[in-house]
Amino acid sequence: MSSFGERLREERERLGLNQDEFGEIGGVNRNSQANYEKNKRNPDSAYMAAVAQKGVDVLYVLTGQRTPRKEEGLSEREKAVLDNFRSLPEGDQASVQRLTNALKESVERMTEKEKSNTA
Repeated sequence: MSSFGERLREERERLGLNQDEFGEIGGVNRNSQANYEKNKRNPDSAYMAAVAQKGVDVLYVLTGQRTPRKEEGLSEREKAVLDNFRSLPEGDQASVQRLTNALKESVERMTEKEKSNTA
């Protein structure tokens, strides 16, 4: 299992922020942010609350378990697909994500091609 600091870094990178930007959100400098990510220091609750407001999954950072996402607004078919996905091992989830990304890109290319043919 990954460490607190590794998960914190993972969340920072998921949000596309560097250590300076992320530290600023939490009210600390880059050096403090680096120490958190290296497990040399632990942030306080004000820091964790601030980064949570910007989209960090604090439950994941603290425990390694992702916060369950709300499923309101999903059709029954979408819920079934999501349940099936969640039941897969992490490696298989990654494969499914690559497959769906490839399908989406293929549809986008076909749509663009159709648009250019009708123009």
